Amino acid sequence: MASAPGPSAVGFSSMDPGVPSCTSSSASGNKRAMASEVPYAPGMSIKKIGHRGVDSSGETTYKKTTSSALKGAIQLGITHTVGSLSTKPERDVLMQDFYVVESIFFPSEGSNLTPAHHYNDFRFKTYAPVAFRYFRELFGIRPDDYLYSLCSEPLIELCNSGASGSLFYVSSDDEFIIKTVQHKEAEFLQKLLPGYYMNLNQNPRTLLPKFYGLYCVQAGGKNIRIVVMNNLLPRSVKMHIKYDLKGSTYKRRASQKEREKPLPTLKDLDFLQDIPDGLFLDADMYNALCKTLQRDCLVLQSFKIMDYSLLMSIHNIDHAQREPSGHETLYSIDTRKPAPQKALYSTAMESIQGEARRGGTMETEDHMGGIPARNSKGERLLLYIGIIDILQSYRFVKKLEHSWKALVHDGDTVSVHRPGFYAERFQRFMCNTVFKKIPFQPSWKSLKSKSQSSPIEQKTSEDLEQDSVSVISRCQPLPQ
Repeated sequence: MASAPGPSAVGFSSMDPGVPSCTSSSASGNKRAMASEVPYAPGMSIKKIGHRGVDSSGETTYKKTTSSALKGAIQLGITHTVGSLSTKPERDVLMQDFYVVESIFFPSEGSNLTPAHHYNDFRFKTYAPVAFRYFRELFGIRPDDYLYSLCSEPLIELCNSGASGSLFYVSSDDEFIIKTVQHKEAEFLQKLLPGYYMNLNQNPRTLLPKFYGLYCVQAGGKNIRIVVMNNLLPRSVKMHIKYDLKGSTYKRRASQKEREKPLPTLKDLDFLQDIPDGLFLDADMYNALCKTLQRDCLVLQSFKIMDYSLLMSIHNIDHAQREPSGHETLYSIDTRKPAPQKALYSTAMESIQGEARRGGTMETEDHMGGIPARNSKGERLLLYIGIIDILQSYRFVKKLEHSWKALVHDGDTVSVHRPGFYAERFQRFMCNTVFKKIPFQPSWKSLKSKSQSSPIEQKTSEDLEQDSVSVISRCQPLPQ
């Protein structure tokens, strides 16, 4: 088995201002060393957001384990489990494979199976290793590529991780996202695996999250569960605006605190105000995207999943060309490795159904994995999209939450709704309001003029919310 990489105390700066690294670079370009890698000690000052906190030295903690120690444990554990799995013969996935949990203990002094390390003792669990190996193979991810991406360089912590209390890491080559998940979410994913396996066999082109591994680090008497997924938003591309869309209007506006971030995550009401005419796609691209959304929503509905979102980041090609060259966000590629083999179906363009034309009305020299589109001004855009937050089942607590919200607000517009209705409203909103077919030989000038003279600008936020409620209600069926 290959020796574990040394997850050092060196951090890397994220290139996308919307997902800043939790380490910074000095003016000379040298990377600042992270705070001490020792686990949490009594007396440290912790500011908590869920399980996520910050100690007195400024380093992020999760369940009282420092981020640097957690990153090191993840890399040691994945190195061992992937190496161990490579000794097992290839075979078909069996039903019992979805329920296997393998566990290995990592004492700090090392053992005959594990290397010595400078963290506290921990245990590393791997869920359904054979099944996830199949998923990785389905997406063309070789074991050595998986190891190289996740374990050859320190993981990059993303600080703009929202209010969920989760930690997010991205691999240094931008391929994978690692996210901490709650016990219920990990449990739900385990239950989904057989159906997930069936769906991927039928339909590998999907906007649903691609899960490549589910693990658990046991440290300090706490279980820290993590999932490895595809990275939707490449740091090599500057994103100009970002939305989290559900097709609901109830409290679906970004807060003032969120808006103060370099790249805030805006919501449905913000989209309806900012881009009232929607985004225009080539007809083939539009049909492919809506077909994918329809199939994905059907899968989620069958699992009784709801409250998911479409995450969409937009790169404005015309804006980028006018920006000073010093604002470029491209990062250097590691020349020690041959040209990276990107995971199959991993980009937004590859994820949508059909043989959508790469070009047509949208003439861009390089799509960089994004879906080409235009706004009403005729500006060229690249869309990076994916469905997120699918590990929420429509449990009794959600039913209660919807009933309570319905008492104080129109029940048809809240985010938490029964799965069938939620799926219908979601896809109708996306394909009727957010995305539209590009007009044949469009007059972008007239669209721009129409957009600029829209009365939406003169309305109050209360008027806008009421209007957007009616827009979405026209897109949704009557409750059964």
